[in-house]
Amino acid sequence: MPADQASKSSFGPTTPAPAKAPNRPLKDDRSAHHPSPRTMSKLSTSTSDSVGSVPRSSAGPPSPRAKKSKASAQYDRFIPNRNVMDIASSQFNIARSDGEQPLDGATIAYHEEVARACGVSLNKRILAFKEEAPTSEKDDLRQVYSRPVLKTNTNTTATTRRILTTPERILDAPGLVDDYYLNLVDWSVSNSLAIGLEQAVYMWNASTGDVNKLCELDGGSYIASVKWTADGTYLAIGTSDGDVQIWDAESQSKIRTMSGHQARVGVLSWERHLVSSGCRDGSIWNHDVRVANHKTSEMVAHVNEVCGLTWRSDGALLASGGNDNLVNIWDARSSVPKFTKTQHTAAVRALAWSPWQLNLLASGGGSHDRHVHFWNTTTTARLNSIDTKSQVTSIQWSSEYRELVTSHGFPHHHLALWSYPSLTKIVDIPAHDTRVLHTSLSPDGQTLASAACDGSLKLWRIFESRTKSAKSRKAEGMAAASVAAATSLTGTSALGAGSSIPDISRPSYIR
Repeated sequence: MPADQASKSSFGPTTPAPAKAPNRPLKDDRSAHHPSPRTMSKLSTSTSDSVGSVPRSSAGPPSPRAKKSKASAQYDRFIPNRNVMDIASSQFNIARSDGEQPLDGATIAYHEEVARACGVSLNKRILAFKEEAPTSEKDDLRQVYSRPVLKTNTNTTATTRRILTTPERILDAPGLVDDYYLNLVDWSVSNSLAIGLEQAVYMWNASTGDVNKLCELDGGSYIASVKWTADGTYLAIGTSDGDVQIWDAESQSKIRTMSGHQARVGVLSWERHLVSSGCRDGSIWNHDVRVANHKTSEMVAHVNEVCGLTWRSDGALLASGGNDNLVNIWDARSSVPKFTKTQHTAAVRALAWSPWQLNLLASGGGSHDRHVHFWNTTTTARLNSIDTKSQVTSIQWSSEYRELVTSHGFPHHHLALWSYPSLTKIVDIPAHDTRVLHTSLSPDGQTLASAACDGSLKLWRIFESRTKSAKSRKAEGMAAASVAAATSLTGTSALGAGSSIPDISRPSYIR
């Protein structure tokens, strides 16, 4: 029998048949190169004795326990312990190592399935000297407990914040045009919310709850956009005829009309005495409301309707988004874009500058894009992106928290609150029955107004301010007590005849 076959049969479960005697006696070969079984037994006995803590005298006779251990141990010339071996896996791996290994993945997967069905382990060591340690199916505790510990703040009142998923107030808004490219809601610093409903513009005073109709267009024109000035004194209105009207909110009178656009003006943005208007033909005009010739410059880079437009807080840069899937950043001193971003694959209407990082801009795409990208306008680099899984209609940053809220259309019609810069989702808020078209933040930055074509305008307390100091709460309590005392003494309010006592227990914009 060949030498390789003899070596294979020696690992089998049955005793091999006696082989033909070689030319040279096996006895001589074994004695020349290997010790005899008796000598091997002595060596193993002496080795096991030397390992123990108490040496055993070699002169004394072996004990019955030692004889029993010798009889139970099955030692081989090369394998100290055969009991811990998996004979079936060893035979399979030896036979597998002789043949050519399959190269295609299908054959390898087939062999693995067959071995698993037969209870055979692949790539297992053939020789074994001791039993393997038992494995645990649980998680490695070294990895679990070696994770970095998050920094905790002992002031739990400052770190915990409750975000309500139900609106604080719902207002009726019938006749809101279902058009993704229009911008029909804006909230001023004077706590007056303007909304365009078909041909009319209404103002809702969040402090008193009064609703007034500011204007109504004639003929077949409709309101396409509204935008308050920074001080809340004047309201700019863009119409479907291409006009930009300036209205005084206090006197509710029109100051002037600036014409010139050949199509509807779907978006407006103020920068001090300049109002920028985005048109359906892709052009952007800058109007100076102080002079008769109002058009001061024209910026043309979009080939389709401009639906997003916003100035940075310092007035140095203007960001625009259009139905051509482009985001353009303009320098205030130039009529050529500083740079253009083409990563969006749908119309870009949602644009928002960060209030606490001057060069950070967020942009959101439409139904075929569904991403929010974050740009560094100094280096022109894209910092990060979010796949929102839904059409992005608007973005609002929080001025107090490192967070932003996005409103969405198809298919979920919800509001999503995100943490920045980790971009982890904090909460999803089911908002409307149809897509959320417009959002705007209150003057104090705590309440978000959302409008949809389901005929409702809802107020959400999302960015609730941190707990007030004890000093401010004490001052408010003293003011309430003084008002109550004056009323009880005179029978009328100390604030003047005909005025009502304000409810100081709630913010002014939700009374």
